[in-house]
Amino acid sequence: MMTLLTVTAKGQVTLRRELLQHLGVAPGDKIAVDLLPDGRAEVRSAKASGTIEDFFGCLAETGTPKLSIEEMNDIIAAGWAGER
Repeated sequence: MMTLLTVTAKGQVTLRRELLQHLGVAPGDKIAVDLLPDGRAEVRSAKASGTIEDFFGCLAETGTPKLSIEEMNDIIAAGWAGER
């Protein structure tokens, strides 16, 4: 389905309700526009796609064991004590 939008004299465009619903955005949300070749643009919701749980462990190096909170606290304490 193609939606035609009109550019105002100020260079602004109003996105139609059905387009906003399709993107899953509501008032106050943000949208992202990626400029593509040949004068095309891709419009998408700028909502975060992950959860905080998805973030945990993302900085771990491949092959390194995951540490418990207690293990991390022990390492931190050793560092502060100059033992590590």
